[in-house]
Amino acid sequence: MGLFISAAQAAEEVRIVEGVEHGGDHGSAGLPQFDFASFPSQIFWFLVAIVVLYLLFSKIVLPRIGGVIEERHDAVEDDLDRAADYKRRAEEAEKAYQAALTEARAEAQRIGDATRAEIQKEVDAAIAKADAEIAAKASESEARIAEIRAEAAEAVRVVALDIAEALAEAVAPGVADASAVNAAVASRTSSSTGN
Repeated sequence: MGLFISAAQAAEEVRIVEGVEHGGDHGSAGLPQFDFASFPSQIFWFLVAIVVLYLLFSKIVLPRIGGVIEERHDAVEDDLDRAADYKRRAEEAEKAYQAALTEARAEAQRIGDATRAEIQKEVDAAIAKADAEIAAKASESEARIAEIRAEAAEAVRVVALDIAEALAEAVAPGVADASAVNAAVASRTSSSTGN
């Protein structure tokens, strides 16, 4: 069997086709695919086509599809691995952030406590200094008050002495003794200041 057909066979096929088109019946009925005489040839070419398609698919198409599927699978796996890595990094960053935040809070608390203690020291020192200044001023004031009292007592004694001498001179002129008046005034002023 060759690929070329003889002129007689070609004329026969043309005649069959023309008879079918014109409705004539030249010894052939129906489609050539249903002609039992051409079944072996049809089966042979069917098998050749199946083998060629099988070889084409198994050697070219399916490996390419498999390669594409494998590439997609690898890309998906890589993306999942990267996503897991990013998730792990994010969790580590969150833990580091929480640790840094806790440490910062503790440091702020420590600084606050130290600052409060330092301020309290300064306040205590200022209070102690103010207390010392107040005590010094109070002592100074008490000394000054005692001095003023002494001056006032002396002034009272002098005034009392003058008044007593004037009264004694007014009551008994020339009889009053200055030393007796001084003694009387001294006894009265000492009993007044003692109270």
